[in-house]
Amino acid sequence: MNQTTNNQKGFTIIEVVLVLAIAGLIFLVVFLALPALQRSQRDTQRRSDASRAMSQLNSYQANNQGVVPTNQATLDAFKNGYLTNGGQQFNDPFTGSGYTFTYQTNLATLPTNNGEMFYYQNAVCSGAGLATGSGSRNVSIVVKVEQGGTFCMNN
Repeated sequence: MNQTTNNQKGFTIIEVVLVLAIAGLIFLVVFLALPALQRSQRDTQRRSDASRAMSQLNSYQANNQGVVPTNQATLDAFKNGYLTNGGQQFNDPFTGSGYTFTYQTNLATLPTNNGEMFYYQNAVCSGAGLATGSGSRNVSIVVKVEQGGTFCMNN
């Protein structure tokens, strides 16, 4: 009698295809989740930048007898003296360039582009956007976030 035994070791084509399909699904999930994670990190940085601007604004008020910037020129002086003094970075994480820090008088105007940060005097943050504050020393800083809407912070 002539018996042959088949003791070949290896993977079948079905096993190889199954492993490749699972690896493809893993890469797809990572590929889809990565941009959302990056947007979230950039938005966290924007919130931190708005908080830093408000903190520096409090320092500005302490050094100027409670006065806050009242026009674009004094806001630019504040930005140059407190936010970017000594080569400090104050850049939008998406654009990589400095924030456009704009003095606004219309509470209905909100930032619509990455890299825009709006400053409002006599305004406070509310659930529906901005509301008129109770004094000229009330200020709000609003920045656009990528995950929709804006982030508002007031003193």
